[in-house]
Amino acid sequence: MSVKTLKCGIIGYGYMGEIRRAVIERHPQLELVGICEYDARIAKKINGYPVFERVEDLFKASVDMVFVCTPNCHTPAVVIQSLQAGKHVFCEKPPGRNLQDIVDIRKAEGRGPKLMFGFNHRWHPGILKAKAMVDSGRFGRILNMRGLYGKSGGVQFRHSWRNNKEISGGGILLDQGIHMLDLFRFFGGDFEQIKCSASSAFWKFDVEDNAYVILHNPGGIDATLHSSATFWKHTFKIDITLEGGYITVEGFLSKTGSYGREQLIAAKRQFEDEAEAIGNPSEEITYFDRDLSWDLEVGEFVKCVLEERDVVSGSSLDAYKVMEIITKAYQNAGLLSAHPIKVIS
Repeated sequence: MSVKTLKCGIIGYGYMGEIRRAVIERHPQLELVGICEYDARIAKKINGYPVFERVEDLFKASVDMVFVCTPNCHTPAVVIQSLQAGKHVFCEKPPGRNLQDIVDIRKAEGRGPKLMFGFNHRWHPGILKAKAMVDSGRFGRILNMRGLYGKSGGVQFRHSWRNNKEISGGGILLDQGIHMLDLFRFFGGDFEQIKCSASSAFWKFDVEDNAYVILHNPGGIDATLHSSATFWKHTFKIDITLEGGYITVEGFLSKTGSYGREQLIAAKRQFEDEAEAIGNPSEEITYFDRDLSWDLEVGEFVKCVLEERDVVSGSSLDAYKVMEIITKAYQNAGLLSAHPIKVIS
């Protein structure tokens, strides 16, 4: 029995485009047939694959699937164009600059080609193990969560398009904090009450370099996030406190390795009648040294396409819900004028 192969194209060949290229090359059922990149300086460095300046020309290479790795301002139009051309779409987060962008994408989605958004943090080994532990009920229900996610900036940071509001739509919360907010939803469901304070005290961008978000949901779960471009140390940490214990994932396997070794720390709640000292429970520590998140995530998308299954993780609804949180956070922080938000079921 022959194995179905999907012909793929990449649209936008920056940092994420290179990562997706490697993922496609590793997957036995994917074949990269072309890359769309209008920047001639980048295009001339691409070896081994046809390079197209126009998306329409890439489509003519008979691609079945495209990976959209463009800056936020271009993402909605490219995704919509690809869906309308009958192509399955794997798109990087965020789904655009604002909530309207993902609303427009969802209107174009229909029931034909599959659409998935790249929230690969859900597929990291530490997060997968933590989710399995939470779902097992070992420590009871979640009481609260706390997230720290930030970077150190750098010499070229000031010149990144990600800090240009016209291109990106927002700052560190939209660029990086969106992953932690997605994980809060992944573990705790939807959040309705949202408070936020944000500033650009150091970098002086027209977007925030620090955001502090407080969330509460109907299930009684509270969550807090500090998303920052001024930690001066690449940092990832999520604490999950449950009725009968706690789980922490810190450090993060990445291309640069700068977030430190990924590890999961878990402990059962122990009072003085069980432990040597109150507030010092015995902890289990698990270390992870292989990041398969990129491959696992794309592998799931390929299965959805080939088996004609609905996308249930990283769906357009997931993208909408997390963009809704960010929109409400920006509004509460005074960074975005308040306007009615359309509810999508």
